[in-house]
Amino acid sequence: MTAERTVPRADEQLAPNRLGIAGIVFFVVAAAAPLVGMTGAVPVAIVLGNGAAAPGAYLVAGLVLLVFSVGYSAMSHRVANTGAFFAFVGRGLGLVPGVATAFVSLLAYLAVQLAIYGFFGSVAHEQLEAHLSIDLPWWVWTLLAWAIVLTLSLLQVDIGAKLLGVLMTLEVLSLLLVAVVVLFQGGGPDGLGFSASFSPSNIFAGGFGGSAGIALAFAFASYIGFEATAIYAEETRDPKRAVPRATYTAVAMIALLFALTSWAVVSGVGSAHAVDKVAELSSVQGTPLADPAAVLFSVAEQYVGGWLSTLLSWLVLSSLFAGLLAFQNSASRYFFSMGRAGVLPRALDRVNRRGAPVFGSVSTSVISVVVVAIFALAGKDPVLTLFYWFSGLAVLAIVLVEILVSVAVIVHFRREPGSVGVLTSVVAPVVAIVGLALGAYLIMARFGLLAGTSANADDSLKSFALSATGWVLVLAPFVVLALGFVLGAVRRNSENERAIADLVS
Repeated sequence: MTAERTVPRADEQLAPNRLGIAGIVFFVVAAAAPLVGMTGAVPVAIVLGNGAAAPGAYLVAGLVLLVFSVGYSAMSHRVANTGAFFAFVGRGLGLVPGVATAFVSLLAYLAVQLAIYGFFGSVAHEQLEAHLSIDLPWWVWTLLAWAIVLTLSLLQVDIGAKLLGVLMTLEVLSLLLVAVVVLFQGGGPDGLGFSASFSPSNIFAGGFGGSAGIALAFAFASYIGFEATAIYAEETRDPKRAVPRATYTAVAMIALLFALTSWAVVSGVGSAHAVDKVAELSSVQGTPLADPAAVLFSVAEQYVGGWLSTLLSWLVLSSLFAGLLAFQNSASRYFFSMGRAGVLPRALDRVNRRGAPVFGSVSTSVISVVVVAIFALAGKDPVLTLFYWFSGLAVLAIVLVEILVSVAVIVHFRREPGSVGVLTSVVAPVVAIVGLALGAYLIMARFGLLAGTSANADDSLKSFALSATGWVLVLAPFVVLALGFVLGAVRRNSENERAIADLVS
């Protein structure tokens, strides 16, 4: 049956023509939070992974996601919808897989925002106590950020984009300053060490089951958020042109920034002894990697000056806040899209007079504050639980959805032979599926390390055995996917089928 198209009411439409390519890129790069990745994930990838070749691992992960972007961008020419993954998979594989994908995507964005809330509260507590002698619990700072993020998410989307543009520019320029100064000085004691960082033999040393696999797992984890470009399609000027360009720009920018800055860090400490030096710089009372941010700060202070090290320590907070706002927008637009399709309560598809998804934003914030309150009342460490647990869950969920999108690209363009070239419709998606499947395997195989959920407290840092909590987090995206299939099948046989068909058409 061919469903008649329905015309959304004014209060069911996001404000159009608010964003250009730059605005989308600001949201996406802010979500990737490169400064947080540089201070958190990169030192771990160096010490536990492939050492001086960690920059190469980030470059490889970026190349895989660029290949994924080929099919993703081609689909954005066919579907310009805030549901993004939901709509893409629905167009290629059908309504039921589309609905299932929507739930996994929503899980991912809610989880990563919770992770950032935990990290933000911890960093704010430490920074403000150390520099301003303000000693308040982590959750107070988290709730303050929560209130500001909710307020900004209810304003016009371009207001948030402008704020993120300022924060992201400061963050990117600071990282580039470190990289340029170190590299222009010829590196540290061992020179630039280009081969040590980017030679394939060094990047894949130890194999996927060893050190190379650990570095690649952390690299894939650092790119979460790049795929959000299509979420803003309905609010973008000329989305069929803007979304593909923003996608390629964002992925290339994130990849080059991670690779260049991590190469500067490795070169700055000395590529020949990068593992030992990074472990030493990040050590607290003899425990390596207890303070991974100290590595970047130390290199910045040595090569540029103490002022940059201090600035970077504050910019970590702004980077985290930018990520909170970016993922708030992503999750709220998924709620909006699913409400408009009738998959979730229709009230979620309402927008305020500024064109913002009001009930989607409020729903996202309510879930966040409830979970944060539970962890605070339980006395849980915000980094060891909220941040590690939910960031690991989010990364696995997003990679799973990206695989489904790649499959949907192949199936969709088989029904439109000749509409795009074989490289776009088959080769790129197949390569992306292989690369992403490998990424999913690496993330699951090292989930105890990524999420801090190894089975025994006495396990080594490289232990992959999972606790009960670890298994719950690993299985959660697959369980949600299965439940989404069930709900999608129910909705397809109900009065909501027409609304869902409108969404993916």
